[in-house]
Amino acid sequence: MARARFSLALAAGAALTLSACTDPQYAGIERDNTRQGATIGAILGGAIGAITADDKVGGTVRGAAIGAGIGAIAGDILDRQEADLRRDLDNSDVDITNTGDRLIVTMPNNILFATDSYTVRADLQRDLRSVASNLLAYPNSTIQVIGHTDNEGDATYNQTLSERRANAVADVLMAEGVPFGRIDAIGRGESQPVTSNLTPEGRAQNRRVEIVILPTAG
Repeated sequence: MARARFSLALAAGAALTLSACTDPQYAGIERDNTRQGATIGAILGGAIGAITADDKVGGTVRGAAIGAGIGAIAGDILDRQEADLRRDLDNSDVDITNTGDRLIVTMPNNILFATDSYTVRADLQRDLRSVASNLLAYPNSTIQVIGHTDNEGDATYNQTLSERRANAVADVLMAEGVPFGRIDAIGRGESQPVTSNLTPEGRAQNRRVEIVILPTAG
């Protein structure tokens, strides 16, 4: 068992070294998510290899190496997609989070909608068009468009409003060519605040639309 654990660590380390090779265009990007993807892939691949192979140690090593390679590739693609999004959006009001296994693009409702409206403001659709172009350039993903509100007013009304806003954003993405089958529009209403609703500033942060980009096997 100790030998298997050592082999797993060795394979993961080799994959991390491999993942350091990058396109010069992205040389300045932090590689934390690539390394994280390789590590997760190595652990999962090693576990699967140990379970499925007759030679447990050899299966662990082979599985870890394969899993690390796949994880490193996925992490590297996310890093590149994140960099392209930041370049094309160039909007300090839009937050982009790379968790290592997904990208989350958070847009405050006040840059998308008028109060109580679910019609995307025509003058503010440029950012969504930039997101759509990015999604078309990186086609191996599914997208969740998630609407959120604060807790002001009736909860049922807020739920419906969040659903309509998520659908409105999804409609813009699809109008720009993102396939219908890649997008799932979801309303969360007031159920998932990111901060307290006790202040106007907190409520403004909770009113948002998140575009969650989930890589798929390409």
